[in-house]
Amino acid sequence: MPGLGTSFGRGGATTAQQDLANADAILIMGSNMAENHPVGFQWVIEARERGGKIIHVDPRFTRTSAMADVWVPFRAGSDILFLGGLINYAITHDKIFRDYVVHYTNAPVILRDDLKDTEENDGVWSGWDEQAKKYNPETWAYAGSPKKDAGGAAPGHQEASGGHGKDRGGEASTTSQYHADYTLEHPRCVYQVMKRHFARYTPEFVEEHCGVPRDQFLKVAETFCNASGPDKTAAICYAVGFTQHSKGVQIIRTAAILQLLLGNIGRPGGGILALRGHASIQGSTDIPTLYDILPGYLPMPFFEKDANDFASYNKKHRSETGVWSNFPKFSTSLLKAWYGEHATNENDYCFDLLPRVTGDHSHFGYWLDMQDGKMEGLFIMGQNPAVGASNGQVERTAMSKLKWLVVRDMSEIESATWWKRGPEIASGKLKTEEIGTEIFLFPAAGTAEKAGCFTNTQRLVQYREQAIEPAGDIRSELWFMYHLGRRLKAKAEGKPGKKYEALNKLTWDYYTHGAQAEPSADQVLQEINGRHIDTGKFVARYQELKDDGSTASGCWIYAGVHPDERTNQANARAATNYLGHGWGFAWPSDIRILYNRASARPDGKPWSERKKLVWWDDEKQEWTGIDQPDFDKKKRPDYKPGPGVKGIDGIPGDKPFMLHPDGMGWIWVPSGLKDGPLPTHYEPLESQFRNPLYPGKHDSNPPADKKIRPDNPYSKFGDDRYPFALTTYRLTEHHTAGGMSRTLSYLAELQPELFCEVSPELAAERGLRHGDFATITTPRATVEARVLVTRRMRPLWVEGRTIHQIGLPYHWGYEGLVKGDVTNDLLAISEEPNVRIMETKALICDIEPGRRPRGEAAPEYVREKAEQPA
Repeated sequence: MPGLGTSFGRGGATTAQQDLANADAILIMGSNMAENHPVGFQWVIEARERGGKIIHVDPRFTRTSAMADVWVPFRAGSDILFLGGLINYAITHDKIFRDYVVHYTNAPVILRDDLKDTEENDGVWSGWDEQAKKYNPETWAYAGSPKKDAGGAAPGHQEASGGHGKDRGGEASTTSQYHADYTLEHPRCVYQVMKRHFARYTPEFVEEHCGVPRDQFLKVAETFCNASGPDKTAAICYAVGFTQHSKGVQIIRTAAILQLLLGNIGRPGGGILALRGHASIQGSTDIPTLYDILPGYLPMPFFEKDANDFASYNKKHRSETGVWSNFPKFSTSLLKAWYGEHATNENDYCFDLLPRVTGDHSHFGYWLDMQDGKMEGLFIMGQNPAVGASNGQVERTAMSKLKWLVVRDMSEIESATWWKRGPEIASGKLKTEEIGTEIFLFPAAGTAEKAGCFTNTQRLVQYREQAIEPAGDIRSELWFMYHLGRRLKAKAEGKPGKKYEALNKLTWDYYTHGAQAEPSADQVLQEINGRHIDTGKFVARYQELKDDGSTASGCWIYAGVHPDERTNQANARAATNYLGHGWGFAWPSDIRILYNRASARPDGKPWSERKKLVWWDDEKQEWTGIDQPDFDKKKRPDYKPGPGVKGIDGIPGDKPFMLHPDGMGWIWVPSGLKDGPLPTHYEPLESQFRNPLYPGKHDSNPPADKKIRPDNPYSKFGDDRYPFALTTYRLTEHHTAGGMSRTLSYLAELQPELFCEVSPELAAERGLRHGDFATITTPRATVEARVLVTRRMRPLWVEGRTIHQIGLPYHWGYEGLVKGDVTNDLLAISEEPNVRIMETKALICDIEPGRRPRGEAAPEYVREKAEQPA
């Protein structure tokens, strides 16, 4: 989310899937869209049929590649080198959309004179603290912004443990005050700093270190850049192939910079489509399952940082200008939704009842705490970490340290059976009779057995009706959490103390229906939407929210999804135009293409008739168009705020990115990211190569957390014990960790066994035979897989030698109708510094013919290989 959020203002896809049909070119990278997002891929095909060019950049040849005009195999983990090469090409070949860049981005802004680039500072930005392994971003600020604010942690990006909150970066004072050179010639303006930064990312450099031939790279660069301009647009689609890296946020940032330079954001046929890997992954960050944010990307208060009182919390996270100047309205309305009549101005709206973040409570943070005996209990719902998480042996053995474990799922998944059938039982590392964890397995309802919402890839909220009652003891998550909360409230009633006060004051008045007393999902959505407390009238837009306690809203960005008691916009099913208005509700305000003020020139007229979307109607004195305007509807294009004007009125009429305090798209991020204001290439945490940009200095992303410990070992860079690259991926026939697909006979027989994809050349080198078994090993684990010898994997020529890459899906485990080894056992536990996601898309391994050792011999085999001389 911070990759898009710090670039544009919001951490969501900037466009709609349907709009891909309007693209003149589409770059798909970090995604196998045809197989993993087949419904959305129909609009890619439509774009191709209209004459658009489809480019697929991926280590593997997939069905997406088969439908593309150009497929480019490249070295896994070198994404920033490739995308940085496209940026360099756009600059050096004068392909940038200059009018767009000058008016709508911070390219003209002048930076401080004490800034040092990675290119002049041995691979790190100025402000790097080697001992603390983190940056102080003070020198990244705009010249002229007050120094007292420049060095602080960006809103929602607390120093304690990364973060997702608000996704915007920058205190207002660091970004709303600046000097600029609109000729883009000043040596310290963002444009010139960026130009120097990417100067080494030449076609020759890309060829040498990505393994992409120069002519092939130039074909991609020419195709994509020539499809951008006043009357042309190009789109980028990515998925977890971008995110699951130790520098994933910066990979996304590189794509965002390219799209800003080419003028493709906020315009039809352009944008960046973040393809989410599950039906409601977007929804699970909007209404978060993350530890460090509250609904609507409001930061969770951090202990002893912004947790003292509500006023200081709001002051810290409120901007002086732009949409986030309304922060107190959003936070107050959230607390009123949660605590109702108990939340008053006199008691800070019960702000002191919110939990505080005290450290790294991300998945791997708390799982390692669990492994170290610091946790007593755990709920697992909608997840199967025994299969789906990195270094699975740590995940499984950690659960043996718990006193109790609750698992809710549709079948008996591996996270519920590790204690009797897990690999650690087979190896003798765990003994069933010695495990003290009490495990409760609850049957969970399937999609058709419950009502509720999905929020998909394009921020589209869609409601589903219940089709059938769940049988027996099967219950929905909504039923489970509501009745658990009801019982806890009953136990807390009348008891003193803060933990009981939080329960006693919590509003929990949802009505139930049916024999199972199922809570109303529609009523929950109404609470999320929000209402005026005195009249009970629903809010129709987030601009109605107040900070005086008169409104309640469970998630401000969803305001308008249920604008009155009878209208559930998420359940709308009558699209009125190609963007899908009338079908579901896209947050915020049913805007389908974000930042669409940028689809018009600074004077409000469309850049071209062919690419018009939103424009200024001088007769009506308002913004109008095909989409809902993502702008103050009555603000004239020539509006200029006077000195000291605050709030949304502080954004000029020609600045489309209203969530940023300066209203601009950020090529340069002055604060808000933990690993630099511009992307730079670093190698994966395990790589066949050292960093070619900074040899002997910084091979991998400096603030990335490798979690090095005895149960999470790493290989060395260029380690010849693990001479091959490995990348993991998903299949159409299976769903993530397999709990919903390996239990279904039709899907299980389509993909019954774990397999590895290898090139004919690698097969010949290692004696691998098609259909036989191979053993794949890293410093952490060994797995076996059937060999699939295929030209879909190609050897690459990198740094003067041939390299091989292996493709490995990850859906199998030891339960279900079809079984197999756990691929993710091979991976290291690691955390990207901004969002703490793991690295799954690039690592190194060894592969040998034959089946892996069994029982106690398996971990011994791993240990012996790791102890061999490198």
